[in-house]
Amino acid sequence: MKHFRSIGLALAATFAVSQAGAQELTGTLKNIKDTGAITLGFRDSSIPFSYLDDNQKPVGFAMDICYKIVDAVKKELKLDKLEVKLNPVTSATRIPLMANGTIDLECGSTTNNAERQKQVAFTNTHFLTASRYVFKKSSGLKSIDDLKGKTVVSTAGTTNIKQLTEANVEKKLGANIIPAKDHAEAFLMVETDRAVAFVMDDILLASLVAGSKAPGDYVISKDAFSKPEPYGIMLRKDDAPFKKVVDAATAALYTSGEGQKIYDKWFTQKIPPKGLNLNSPISPELKNEFAKPTDSPNPDDYK
Repeated sequence: MKHFRSIGLALAATFAVSQAGAQELTGTLKNIKDTGAITLGFRDSSIPFSYLDDNQKPVGFAMDICYKIVDAVKKELKLDKLEVKLNPVTSATRIPLMANGTIDLECGSTTNNAERQKQVAFTNTHFLTASRYVFKKSSGLKSIDDLKGKTVVSTAGTTNIKQLTEANVEKKLGANIIPAKDHAEAFLMVETDRAVAFVMDDILLASLVAGSKAPGDYVISKDAFSKPEPYGIMLRKDDAPFKKVVDAATAALYTSGEGQKIYDKWFTQKIPPKGLNLNSPISPELKNEFAKPTDSPNPDDYK
């Protein structure tokens, strides 16, 4: 009798384990398994992170990282095939489209900060930037105070336009702030003298200047509106199983040395479609971050 009872208990335990295994998949991982697809959100002009090439295909540093994450998800779910869907996002739409389930990963140049972490989650940092402004040499700007009474543009839905608005109040600049729909439109406003300056992440400004008709006409300010800020691939909040897979994939990529190889490909070599070279070697701070990956939104953690 004891023998049969032992067999019964063993079978019950096995059944419980298999039931637990069946229940393990939730949230994004379950949806990906059920549909056989994962959706990546991409930007159209965030060079060199996420932008369209000559064939209107999204490419860039963040896109390469996202494809590494896709490989890890495919392996985790033991899928022979995983369809990758691509969905365009803007600064204004990226968080709503993440929150409502339209996209699973946002592959771009999104700043990870405490305010955004109330709505979404981020994986390990892949870049550090600071908020500065670009202007024409001919305008003679020397500091943020020189923006007093001027027309200044920034991209709608970004931390940059928020920082600019706050500085406008704190410093009593009286600047006329114009929100642009994307980075390309904002830079064009400076190019065509409809705005005296464009406030944005310094690396994005550098890429826009490098790709302009007359790169020598522009200057990027030394004055910054922020401390160095981290970029991270964005994912849904409160989805621990998916975040665990994504964090493990990015940590493995960055600590292996492959992360820096991908970085060098986009920041120190010629990139499509015009063969631009941003000549921006990896910073000591980002090198430290790759050695010890973190998803911290705190700028003071990156030294």
